[in-house]
Amino acid sequence: MGSEAYHLAVRRRQPAENGFGMNVSTIGARRSEYRFRSRSRGFRASLLLCMAALTACQSAPAGPAAVASSSKSAALRAMEQVAITAHKCWFASNDAAFRSYSFANELNSFSGRPRFLLVPKSNFGGKPMLVVQAEGDPARVDAFGPLLDQPAGPRVSADLKRWIGGSDSCSQTA
Repeated sequence: MGSEAYHLAVRRRQPAENGFGMNVSTIGARRSEYRFRSRSRGFRASLLLCMAALTACQSAPAGPAAVASSSKSAALRAMEQVAITAHKCWFASNDAAFRSYSFANELNSFSGRPRFLLVPKSNFGGKPMLVVQAEGDPARVDAFGPLLDQPAGPRVSADLKRWIGGSDSCSQTA
């Protein structure tokens, strides 16, 4: 069997034409496609009409700034600033005075008192050595714990006072 005979035996069957140069199988598909398009156009038009009506009912556009300020309390905003700076200055900088502690962030408190804790690195679930928390509007930040009575206590108090005031510097001289 030569190569010509093989090609003749494997030749594919062509779809039937309707005389206008179109396949019969595509005519039915185009009819259903037309019906689908006409239905989806009506749906799109009614959807756009509903969206326009809902947009017209809004009294004032709510910008991202309005949403952000209303979703965070003053205490949370104050504690975010203090916690970020404390982590940066005490832990990310690998400060020797804080190497034996771990930073436990609890800013998502449902009690209305966002806080962070310093706990012993060897016992993460142990008694906190320092608790820094905020509450109220305007925010009042409190710090307490045995770490304040240790040699690092005056430095911790000075750092917290500076950070509560809005500074993000790690040292008193900067």
